[in-house]
Amino acid sequence: METLTKIAWGALALVHVLPALVLFKPSLTDQLYGLSPTGDVGLLIVHRGALFLAVIVACFIAIADPSVRRAISGIVTISVVGFLFVYVRGAMPEGALRTIAIADCIALAPLAFVTLQAWKR
Repeated sequence: METLTKIAWGALALVHVLPALVLFKPSLTDQLYGLSPTGDVGLLIVHRGALFLAVIVACFIAIADPSVRRAISGIVTISVVGFLFVYVRGAMPEGALRTIAIADCIALAPLAFVTLQAWKR
């Protein structure tokens, strides 16, 4: 079961890789979101990449240290479910945001699994 749990944490890290890459390659904001990397919104999206990098690092910490999995499951839940909540509240727009919503919906399965594993003790 531990191997499956680690794979699920890895999958959750993987979901956050593309948005994290924006931190290192700001021009991806145009490809991923249809936004210029310059200007106020572009700078916020690039900074958002740093936050997604933090989520990735947290997932890898959870792979290595089971004692932190409860806390990190909360962090990843805020990332995934938080976006889905905002997306639905925003009338579920088409385009890049729908792609993100689909990825986050797929992430719900490994998220539920790791969360249950972390809290069942």
